[in-house]
This record gives sequence, C-alpha cells and structure tokens, in this order.
Amino acid sequence: MRIAIASDHAAFDLKADLRDWLIEQGHEVADLGPDTADSVDYPDYGYKLAAVVADGTADRGVALCGSGLGISMSINRHPAIRCALVSEPLSASLAREHNDANCIAMGARLVGSDMAKACLSAFLETDFAGGRHQRRIDKLSNPDI
Repeated sequence: MRIAIASDHAAFDLKADLRDWLIEQGHEVADLGPDTADSVDYPDYGYKLAAVVADGTADRGVALCGSGLGISMSINRHPAIRCALVSEPLSASLAREHNDANCIAMGARLVGSDMAKACLSAFLETDFAGGRHQRRIDKLSNPDI
C-alpha cells in the first residue's frame, strides 16, 4: 500500500518510528515532513497530506502531532478526506469499517509507539463495510445530498 505520513515537531520522533515500521511491513511510504524536530505549523503538513491522499498519490495517510487534534482538523478541511483521530485499535478499525476513513491521526503525547503501531495495523487491515454506511459517507463530501 502507498502510505503518506506527516507530522509536526511534537510528533517528529513518532513519525520516524512509524515510517520505518511501515517500510518494514512492506509498504511504500512517502514522508512529507518535517525533516527536523524544529518548530513547524501542523496545518502546513496536514494540508500536504490531504492533497496527496485526495489526488490518489497515496492510498492512506497518517497524520501526527502532539495531541492529534490540530493536524486532524487541518486535514479534514479537504472534502475528499475522512481522517479519524484515534488512540486505540478498535476506533481505528471502526473508522475504516463504518466511515471509510482514508487517513488516521494520532497524538504523540497521548499514544506510545506500540499503541500507535497497533492502531495503524487495525486501520490498514480493516476494509470498508459499504452497504448502509455508504450513503453516510457520500454525505460527508456532499452535505447537500
């Protein structure tokens, strides 16, 4: 799977850890930055991530910041993105199964590396259920439906 990952400075170390782990799992990973732990603005990286998932360059996106809140808000501003903020695997799985989430967000100050990997595994291994959920997903990008 082609996965794009981005963070702010607070999640720089977690991003590097997850990037390397995803590569070990056999995924093609695009690290959208930042390249250092120097202070940056999370919306810049959220918007970059949203763009590559929305245009199909990446199949899924991983967004990280200190709490996961700010970057998830920025990435969800794109109408083609459904980013779920998660801190445990069940939410990550349900985000895919019920909401067809194409991005996952986590907070580096709230989840450790092992929990982040468990969330990411659940997210990547779960398929969208479709059916009754599809009409709701359609409304997320088209509120006038």
